[in-house]
Amino acid sequence: MPRLNDQVRELLQEYADLINITGGDAFRARAYEKAARAVGEHTADIDGLDAKALQKIPGVGRSTAEKVAEYLATGHIPALEKLRAEIPPGVREMTAVPGVGPKRALALHRDLGLSSVDDLAAAIRADRLSGLAGFGDRSAEKILHGIELMRQSGGRTLLDAATELAEQLVEALSRVPGCTRCAYAGSLRRMRETVGDVDVLATAADSAPLMAALTELPYVAEVIGSGPTKTSVRTDRGVQIDLRVVPEEDWGAALVYFTGSKAHNIRLRTMAVKAGLKLSEYGLFEAEGGAKLVSATEEEVYAALGLPWIAPPLREDRGEIEAALRGELPDLVQESDLRGDLHTHTDLTDGLATLTEMVDTAAARGYSYYAVTDHAPDLVMQRMTDEKMLAQREQLRELAGRHRKLRLLHGTELNIGPEGDVDWPAEFLAGFDVCVASVHSHFALDRAAQTRRLVRACENPYVNVIGHLTTRRLGRRGPIDVDLDAVFAAAARTGTAIEINSSPQRLDLRDEDVLRAKEHGVRFSIDSDAHATGQLAYPRYGIGTAQRGWLTTEDVINTWPWQRLKRFLHKTGR
Repeated sequence: MPRLNDQVRELLQEYADLINITGGDAFRARAYEKAARAVGEHTADIDGLDAKALQKIPGVGRSTAEKVAEYLATGHIPALEKLRAEIPPGVREMTAVPGVGPKRALALHRDLGLSSVDDLAAAIRADRLSGLAGFGDRSAEKILHGIELMRQSGGRTLLDAATELAEQLVEALSRVPGCTRCAYAGSLRRMRETVGDVDVLATAADSAPLMAALTELPYVAEVIGSGPTKTSVRTDRGVQIDLRVVPEEDWGAALVYFTGSKAHNIRLRTMAVKAGLKLSEYGLFEAEGGAKLVSATEEEVYAALGLPWIAPPLREDRGEIEAALRGELPDLVQESDLRGDLHTHTDLTDGLATLTEMVDTAAARGYSYYAVTDHAPDLVMQRMTDEKMLAQREQLRELAGRHRKLRLLHGTELNIGPEGDVDWPAEFLAGFDVCVASVHSHFALDRAAQTRRLVRACENPYVNVIGHLTTRRLGRRGPIDVDLDAVFAAAARTGTAIEINSSPQRLDLRDEDVLRAKEHGVRFSIDSDAHATGQLAYPRYGIGTAQRGWLTTEDVINTWPWQRLKRFLHKTGR
C-alpha cells in the first residue's frame, strides 16, 4: 500500500496543478508544489499529526497544514474538491503532455472543448489547433510527439520506485523458510532508466512457500498466474512482479539468463554453440550427450565460455563481449568512489531543507567535499538576489568547522539564456567555488540555437558543469533538439564537465549519450540535484547510468581528490 505521506503528496500536487489550470496565483501554486514534495520526502509517517505538528515539516505552511489535517480527519479536502468540480480530470492529464502546460490545457478545454489526451491527439490530427492563438503547426507537432512520448512510457516504472519495490520484495522473500538465495534480475539489475516489470529470482528446495508469500504481500492487488516455477502478480500501483524459483545448483545460469539483456544472452548462446555447448537458464551443457558442465555461479558460466564476469550494466551487446575477450573491460565507477556532490539545493530557493540540514546529511554520507548550488536570479520564481547569495556564503563559512573532514563549496546553478548568457557578470561569478549551468527555459528553440547556447555556456570561463544537458523528464518532457556531438566537443575543449543528473525523473544524460561523450574526451560529474536530504542518496541511480556508459573514476571529476578537482574547476581563460 502507498504510504499516507505519498497519498497526501499526490493530493497537494493535484491542488497545485488545478490552481495553475484555473489561472490562480502562480506563487501560491508553487507553495503547494513545495509542500507536496516536503510531505513526500518527510521520513516520519504523518498519520495522526494535527495542523500545528504538520507545520513543523519544512515547506508546509499554515494553510497547507490545515488542509492536510482536514484530510487526515475526514478523508476530504473541500478546496481541492471545489477545484476538481470546475475542471474535467482529463484537462489535468493534458497538462502533463510535453508542450502543453496549465494555461494551454485550459485554453484547449475552453476554446475547443477538449477534455482528454485522446481528444487532444484527435484534434491535432484533424488540424483543429491551427486557428487557436498560440498554437502553430510546429507546436502542434511537438505536442503530438509529447503524447507519443507519454504513451511510450506508459506501464514503465522509474528506477527509484522499481528499486524500492524490488528491495522490499527481496527482503520479504529472503525471510521465507527454505529460501536460500534471493535477488532481483532483469533490466532493473542492469540499471535501465525505466523498468517494465520487476524480475525476482530465488532458490529453494520447495517453491510453494515462496510463491504463497509473494501472493500474500499487502501491496499485491492481483495474481496473474501461479505455478511451481513462476508466479506473476500485479501491485496496487500497477507494477508486474515475476518471481522464479530455481534449484540452488542452477542459480548462476538462471541469474545470467534472467538478467539479460536479450541481445547479450544471444551472443553468449552463440559462443556456446560454436564451442559445441548449449546454454540455457538451467546451465551450460555439452551439446552431445547433454552433460551439465556449470550452472552454480555467474562467474563459472562466463569462465566456461572463456570470459571474465561481466557487470550487469554492461550486458547490452554494445561491445562488452569483445572487450572481455581482449581483457579490456572497464573498471567501472562505483557509488563508493564518489567523494562529493556538486549540484544541490536548499530552502533558500526551491529546496525543502535548510543549509545546515543538507550539510549534515552530506557529512553523514562520508563525503570529502560538498557544494551548495542554489538557483540564480534569472529563474525568477526563486527570487534570488545578490544579497541572499552572499549571506548564504557567509553562513556556509560559519558551518565550515562543523564537520572537519568535509570541505564546503559555495556554488550556484546558473540559467543558460537563449543566447548562451548566464545570470551574473564575471566579477560576481568569480566568487563561487563551482558553477553549474543549466537550461531551464526556451525548450522549443531550433537545433542550431540550442547548440549555440550550450556551446557558449561551455566557453564561459566560470561555468564548470553543464547540468541536465538535454532537460528531459522521463515520461513528461522529451529532450531539447541539440547537436550533442558539437556540445561534447566544446565541453572537452574547454574543460567543462557534463553532468549525469541522478534524479530518477531525469537521468540526464542517457547512457547512450554518455558513451558518445566519453569518446569526445568529456569529463563527467555525477550529482544528485537534491532538493531534500533524502535525495542526496540519488547518485546510486546516476552511478547506474555511468556504469552503462562504461565510465571509470578517471572520467568522473567528483571521484577525484580535492586538489585535483580544484585544478579542474579553475578553467583556463579566466
